[in-house]
Amino acid sequence: MMNNLFSIFDPSTTIINLNLNWLSSILILSFLPPLYWLIPSKLSSLLISLTSSLKKELSTLLGPSYFTSSPLILITLFLFILTNNILGLVPYIFTASSHLSFTLSLAVPLWLTAILYGWLQNTIHSLAHLVPQGTPNALMMFMVCIETTSNFIRPITLSVRLAANMIAGHLLMTLLSNALANINFMAYATLVPTQLALITLESAVAIIQAYVFTVLTTLYISESN
Repeated sequence: MMNNLFSIFDPSTTIINLNLNWLSSILILSFLPPLYWLIPSKLSSLLISLTSSLKKELSTLLGPSYFTSSPLILITLFLFILTNNILGLVPYIFTASSHLSFTLSLAVPLWLTAILYGWLQNTIHSLAHLVPQGTPNALMMFMVCIETTSNFIRPITLSVRLAANMIAGHLLMTLLSNALANINFMAYATLVPTQLALITLESAVAIIQAYVFTVLTTLYISESN
């Protein structure tokens, strides 16, 4: 039962040993042409408003010493994750963001770039960050170990948080949909509203997790400046 349940996350659609389900992560390209129409649409207006608000918040978190292109890169990251999360709620579309291979490929390069930049450009600041201000001399060695470990597990926590939240919601929806096939009418009338409420919750989770991933990445980058 458990193997069949988790098999819904397997990229099993293959042709010539190519996992075609991963192509769902580039479906965002199909949404781009309407944004370039001469007449502004509601979608483009919503996107402009969203990116403007997000740019102000990310610029505040990054501080005055960030690169000009940094908010643009982070906004692109947010929209990419958000699109994959929402597309995963559509039937018969593969949820790429529920796999660690997808989330790690986003978290590790960003984290590694921020770490290398911080240590190469602000070495003294990076070393001082390992020992919080006011730490007793007897605890300095332990604090260095703790801070070093916390820095190295950051990409793992980012990746696992996103993948786990997407997997949990999809598993609940799968369990409910399987239960709908073997119940009477009275139970059916109860489970259908529950399924609709769960889909609404998962839509909110898809947006929140994309936002959390982006904000935490921004905070990690700001610490290296």
